[in-house]
Amino acid sequence: MELWVTLSIAAAAFQTLRFMLQKHLSMGPLSAGGATLARFVYAAPFVIALTFGYFLLSQATWPGTTAAFWAYALAGGLAQILATWCVVALFTERNFAVGITFKKTEVVQTALVGLLILGDRFSAAGMAAILLGLVGVLILSETPGFEGRWWRRFSNRAAALGIISGAFFAVSAVAYRGATLEIASDDPLLRAGLSLAIVTLIQAIGLSLWLIWREPGQVGKVIAARRTAVWMGLTGMAGSLCWFTAFTLENAAMVFAVGQVEVIFSLLAAVYFFGERITMREAGGIALITLSVIGVVALR
Repeated sequence: MELWVTLSIAAAAFQTLRFMLQKHLSMGPLSAGGATLARFVYAAPFVIALTFGYFLLSQATWPGTTAAFWAYALAGGLAQILATWCVVALFTERNFAVGITFKKTEVVQTALVGLLILGDRFSAAGMAAILLGLVGVLILSETPGFEGRWWRRFSNRAAALGIISGAFFAVSAVAYRGATLEIASDDPLLRAGLSLAIVTLIQAIGLSLWLIWREPGQVGKVIAARRTAVWMGLTGMAGSLCWFTAFTLENAAMVFAVGQVEVIFSLLAAVYFFGERITMREAGGIALITLSVIGVVALR
């Protein structure tokens, strides 16, 4: 198995654990913004310590960066904040597994963003497999008890949040891949760690200032929730490091395509941890998206 595939699967597992913790916190004293901040502020110390520890142990020299690196890093960091915020808000609309599956529209959108920004390309068969995922999204976007034309299924809040989060995650993934490619080093772990450390620190500081201004008291609640939130920071750091390293080895759409195994992980979490039930319609939508991912990997 190629390294980037292993990293993508590991990233999906860590991300599922992190979203489970975020859902738990967002159902308590934290707002969607507070739960989003907890993900970054508790990850920052770990990722910075890990990155500089790697520098010391590997005796690597500090690599150079370009102006393009900072542009990609800032764009990716902002997009990831907005994407995570949308996902946390989405958890209050639909169950855990369906919420994560909505987010997985990022695969389709990442392929398009990667094509436009970095010139990443897919075969016609691969694109057909990606489009199959849209059918699954259409099925999942139907609100229970809703009647009306099929296209109105996308007008509900859950569908909008899921698709928007996927768009922001697509932008962040492509931007992060662009940032890692702008670091002058042949070591993928070094490029990933340095990019992640810089981005996470900027995210933690920027979002803290925003919440102090817009949601007074939330930063204090994030600090008070540290016993749970610190684990979210650890899982967030581990997942992000796996994503970033995979981005240095393969284009973002392919990495996210393999990462669709998160749908299966989230389904297990929904059933065994949150006691939720998956309907046959929802299972059908999840199955179609999973088949789409398999097709993308096989036909690229």
